[in-house]
Amino acid sequence: MMQRVLAFVLPTVLVVCASSLKISAMAATEAASGAKANRPDVKVGDQWKFQCVDYYGVKSDRLWVITSIDQAGIKGTENGQPLVLTPDMNVLESPRRKDSDLRLLSFPLEVGKQWTAVDKFVSEEGRLESEGSSNLSVAVAGYEKVRVVAGEFDAFKLESNSTYTTKTSRSSSIGSAQSTYWYAPAAHIVVKRETFIKAARDACELVEFRLQP
Repeated sequence: MMQRVLAFVLPTVLVVCASSLKISAMAATEAASGAKANRPDVKVGDQWKFQCVDYYGVKSDRLWVITSIDQAGIKGTENGQPLVLTPDMNVLESPRRKDSDLRLLSFPLEVGKQWTAVDKFVSEEGRLESEGSSNLSVAVAGYEKVRVVAGEFDAFKLESNSTYTTKTSRSSSIGSAQSTYWYAPAAHIVVKRETFIKAARDACELVEFRLQP
């Protein structure tokens, strides 16, 4: 008798479990496809702290603090030095480089959205100051959970590819870079980023933040 019961119950349980997993997967897909993030409501006093490592393996902490906001953009400091952002939170000027249109974010964000940009830059990263331009293409690849030191966030996963030309006082070069990064609406910021140029990796992640009420 027990064998007959088990023979009936076990397949039924497996079917129910499989159906539940399928429903959960469909719900997650629907949530991702329906997710949308508008431009963040950034306020004076908002701050974010990041841990970063550059292409040369040098580690550093970066503290962003917002000091003023107007229609033209957002100003603040990075470790006490000038920081200028667009209304969409793209960096125009930092202690490390200046950009004309490094459009890594373009609100509203939705899965499947794509855009391109052409950026001219002057960089003080690395051993020599360089200048150049890059052609950038970006796609919002998904909506998922990501864990960083600051916690776990629901975030938009973005992927960018760029080709660039750059020159220093000693040489010039042409290359390409690939980036994956996660924008979390709850934190108003990109909470994790990884960029690769060949085998070299540049990365940052959020370790703490404070938003004004």
